[in-house]
Amino acid sequence: MDVIKPARIRGFYEQYPGARADLQGWLRVVKAAEWKSFPDLRRTFPHADQVMVASGRPVVVFNVSGNRHRLICAVHFDKRRVFVLQFMTHADYSKDRWKHSL
Repeated sequence: MDVIKPARIRGFYEQYPGARADLQGWLRVVKAAEWKSFPDLRRTFPHADQVMVASGRPVVVFNVSGNRHRLICAVHFDKRRVFVLQFMTHADYSKDRWKHSL
């Protein structure tokens, strides 16, 4: 998959240094992936969820760092692109405010 804005990953782990290795690992796995659908993605990341946001579009939420963080991406399977959107703690994710900004 082609990761759009991979530099955002570096920004996330600069803000959350404890997530660095996990985010770098996620990036390696995603770049090597050849997903054609959400079920394909779930074979790689079984705990990923597809969530509908305010725009009416689905995003994929990845659990990172042993469930301590969430990485939110738009995945366009037909174009083989993953857009990195947001990264947050599990606590911030649980507040559901992030859904209204996407």
